[in-house]
Amino acid sequence: MRIAMLSVHSSPLARLGGKEAGGMNVYVRELARELGSRGVPVDIFTRSQDRRAPTVEPLACGVRVINLHTGPAAPYAKDWVLTYLPEFVNRVRCFADGEDLAYDLIHSHYWLSGEAALRLRRSWGVPVMHMFHTLGAMKNSIARSKEETETGQRIAIERRLMQEVDAVVAATTLDRAQMVWNYEADAERIRVVPCGVDLRRFQPKDRAAARARLGLSVDEELLLCVGRMEPLKGMDALIRALALLADTEPAQRRRRRVLLIGGDDESRPGDWNSEQRRLDALRRALGVADRVSFLGARPQEQLADYFAAANVVAVPSHYESFGMAALEALACGAAVVAANVGGLALTIEDGRSGLLFPADDHVALADQIRRILGDPAYARALEAGARRRASEYGWPSVAKRVITIYDELVLAGAAARAARRPLSQVS
Repeated sequence: MRIAMLSVHSSPLARLGGKEAGGMNVYVRELARELGSRGVPVDIFTRSQDRRAPTVEPLACGVRVINLHTGPAAPYAKDWVLTYLPEFVNRVRCFADGEDLAYDLIHSHYWLSGEAALRLRRSWGVPVMHMFHTLGAMKNSIARSKEETETGQRIAIERRLMQEVDAVVAATTLDRAQMVWNYEADAERIRVVPCGVDLRRFQPKDRAAARARLGLSVDEELLLCVGRMEPLKGMDALIRALALLADTEPAQRRRRRVLLIGGDDESRPGDWNSEQRRLDALRRALGVADRVSFLGARPQEQLADYFAAANVVAVPSHYESFGMAALEALACGAAVVAANVGGLALTIEDGRSGLLFPADDHVALADQIRRILGDPAYARALEAGARRRASEYGWPSVAKRVITIYDELVLAGAAARAARRPLSQVS
């Protein structure tokens, strides 16, 4: 069995924390690696943003990233990707023809890739399995400005994908329910498979040693948040919570710092997007600019050290279909405080493997942070529960469930093709 995996708008090799690189990139990369290790070859097709990038880049045993040069070799709005999608699809076909390859299944990620997958299915006649990662309707339900609102075109394509692909994968039962509620999707065609975490890379480490490697103070109480710089990540709530704590506990002000990983660092303000500029203005207005640090995007190899170094890892998102960063933090045995939304509410067992708070409520977030910082024994209990919870989400078990679905779809597709074959062709 050979898989064509589509991640059109963002490469699994992209720098995490950038505008279009986050949990989905990790999911595609790590799942493909695990599939390759189990003898399932995977080619990941993505749009190249660098003309110097080779067409084929090996990722792991049996896994390749195929960089296709379509449209401008630069980042641009995701909706523009649709303009160049016919060219992308043609280049996928040309690559497969040039290497005389036949794929048994297309596994697409995100709505743009799903649209490409349907077009490829018409040529190849193989089943399509799709994962949305986020839903436009859910993002619109929490949007606070026109800039944050997803287009009607995205909603329409997502609705059509749920009707036409051979199987949809949801990260949680809530994710599936949201598809049914917002898109009238058929729940019977939606399989629930959680996201995974690399339990070898993300594991508990000594806090002092991690801080020494990162050059961080051993005396500060560090509050960490990891994610793209965009409004739905809710980083403003963490900044407001820090300011509230500084007002109510002024003696601790100099000991507490917020570290934001994602976007660009303090040395590159000219590269900041509108959300990072908004967060900068907020920290200044609240008088905590000296206590909030933009660290920029960091390689995933360093994230385990940052999670270990933090006293609290905050995930204040307004919407997460799953929450990969939260799961990685749990695997490192971090004390996680997350918004009670989406997959976060299901992954984190409130009071056992982390704490939950109402989304966009900085007062409640500050209270939960205070609980952890003020009670070391309670913090240690949460940290132990976090690692136990994360141990249920290793990539091997996720890949095993995905392969089971692959097998079912490939067998069903073969049976359907055989049924359509004229009797004169049946031996």
